[in-house]
Amino acid sequence: MARLLVTGGAGYIGSHTVRALRAADHDVVVLDDLRDGRAEFVPDDVDLVEAATGDRAAVKAVLGGRGPFDGVLHFAASISVGDSVTSPLAYWRNNVADCLTLVEETIAAGVDAFVFSSTAAVYGHPDVQPIAEDAPVRPINPYGSTKAAVERFLAEARSAGLLRSIALRYFNACGAHPDGGIGEAHDPETHLIPLALAAVAGDRPALKLFGTDYPTRDGTCVRDYIHVVDLASAHVVAVEALMQGHGGGAYNCGTGVGTTNREVLDAVAEVAGRQVPVEDAERRAGDPAELRADPTRFSAEFGWEPTMSDLETVVSTAWDWYRELRTA
Repeated sequence: MARLLVTGGAGYIGSHTVRALRAADHDVVVLDDLRDGRAEFVPDDVDLVEAATGDRAAVKAVLGGRGPFDGVLHFAASISVGDSVTSPLAYWRNNVADCLTLVEETIAAGVDAFVFSSTAAVYGHPDVQPIAEDAPVRPINPYGSTKAAVERFLAEARSAGLLRSIALRYFNACGAHPDGGIGEAHDPETHLIPLALAAVAGDRPALKLFGTDYPTRDGTCVRDYIHVVDLASAHVVAVEALMQGHGGGAYNCGTGVGTTNREVLDAVAEVAGRQVPVEDAERRAGDPAELRADPTRFSAEFGWEPTMSDLETVVSTAWDWYRELRTA
């Protein structure tokens, strides 16, 4: 059993990873300022410290007073591409400067295993599909730029022998825990599946389908959807490998399966039993036609495979969670 600090552990992906870590018999402390996270997402047997990763005194106190820790998993970040374009400096502060504070204190505390929540947005508009880790890193928005910047300083810290780290580049995280207790609840919500669920439930106007003339099989964008429970399991595998001496690096976390927006809406209609009200709209600036992972490197090195990322399971668990959220 290891003792692990999870920042942003009250958020969507972080809270699922906390559950996966506890199921693997690890001891967990969560650090979260609850700006976007929910305290009720943190299990009762997990300590929750309400503080920001940029609060150096708080981070130092946790690492020193509640340790010793064997590893840190960092999820606390701002994640909206649109917001990053209008508020870039806030993203650089929260995603880069605050993460640097956390990394400095992690190293000072003698912790040598760090898992970073990165994103496929570091690739920008890739030239080849599926996307392998050696594709050029050329983000096209501040969100992707901030994640790429953290990956860069983590790589340089690895090269200097200061900290071993793994950056997991997520594709489209989705779904909810099968027990219904936690799921996706962003405010405002920007992701396709929860927006489609809200539309089919009558809780929002017709869903805007941005772009119907892409060079894809049905004219809509293609994305790689990975169930959040599978994503959480990848973090468990990553931090355990680092604690066992793995050198680290950057890895894709996806399935390699591309799903169009219309296929997602069809799956929502099938699960909910009624059609999603849709309004066709123009393409959004900067949306690539396709983003699909080549996940073979992570699978080959760690023996990890997704088990819940088929579209029916993704949408069914998300729908169960959404109905519970509506009645809460």
